[in-house]
Amino acid sequence: MTKNAVYLDYDQTRLDLNYNQAAWAPNAQEIIAWYRDASLEAHRRLACRHLAYGGGPAERIDLFPAAAPRAPLVVYVHGGAWRMLNRMDSAFAAEAFVGASLNFAVLDFASIPAARLPEMVMQVQRGIGWLARHADELGFDSDRLFVIGHSSGAHLVSAALTADTPHRIEAGMVAGALCASGAYDLEGPMLSARGAYLSLTATEIDAFSPIRHAARCDCPVLIAYGEAETDEYRRHASTFHEALRKVGKSSALLLAPRQNHFEVSRMLAARNSVLFEELAKTMTLSSG
Repeated sequence: MTKNAVYLDYDQTRLDLNYNQAAWAPNAQEIIAWYRDASLEAHRRLACRHLAYGGGPAERIDLFPAAAPRAPLVVYVHGGAWRMLNRMDSAFAAEAFVGASLNFAVLDFASIPAARLPEMVMQVQRGIGWLARHADELGFDSDRLFVIGHSSGAHLVSAALTADTPHRIEAGMVAGALCASGAYDLEGPMLSARGAYLSLTATEIDAFSPIRHAARCDCPVLIAYGEAETDEYRRHASTFHEALRKVGKSSALLLAPRQNHFEVSRMLAARNSVLFEELAKTMTLSSG
């Protein structure tokens, strides 16, 4: 073990660096700016229904409907290190999904410091549950509801599928999930510099670490990560995949060649990308 190790083989400096994705991605700010620009363009070009799944100001859903009735629904949960971005940064893939005859919804939620991480997980659970219960009214197939999360959004999606809370997602409600570039055990993030604002108790770390509750996952999961991600994010992907497989759950691991943390998310907006194509296959298999 490395001298002065604080987590696995990481000393504090290396651990902090591994949870600072922007330090590994020189185009990070460019892509984050693109999120907003491409999302605003999607709002200009596509029809959008503005919905509320709760009374909080952030408990909102933007639904971009497909032309065909009863098409599948893809729900996107954004990243942002649990404290940045919102729904207006998160519609950048809407045109790709609507163009593929899929309904696309952006599920928003409160972020730190307006909410703590456990509340964020429960908001995502409630938002997914609300959509599932309103499938007929909204015009999508309730048996084909799929959820995508990127970065901290991937953690929120996987935690929403595995956390035992009063708002737990019902069995069969979600047909499949894509978790891209996420952290699935909160011990590492809490011991890094991020712990200062995450401020989780030991009980919360356990309850909201999806890798520790893989047996509760009720749907197939595609776990994606970029070749140019940090060591920790690549490790999270492989260990979560292994945990799901160990308890008999359906999981596929997808490497995005040459892509960094932020470039992985941009692949969702390109129908010819390996990420979009593999997600489409997962949806087809899940629906079959």
